[in-house]
Amino acid sequence: MNKILTLNLNHETIEIAKKCASNNGMSLSQLIENYLKSLTTEKLLNNNLEISLYIKNISSSIHISVDYDYKKDRADFLQNKHR
Repeated sequence: MNKILTLNLNHETIEIAKKCASNNGMSLSQLIENYLKSLTTEKLLNNNLEISLYIKNISSSIHISVDYDYKKDRADFLQNKHR
């Protein structure tokens, strides 16, 4: 049974992931599901499974601080956008 999941991601990351999914004949949902399956499978196999280069290339190297306030950042962006 499928469920809806809402994610908050950087716009640029979303656009790149959409292109990547499209180039591989799949939806963004399928791409993300495949990635999550590969992560969970790897953990179940005690890290004996190597993540493919394809998956490594689509993962982000951006590290976000634990105290990052995305709601404030979004509000600031929207406020400046409509000036």
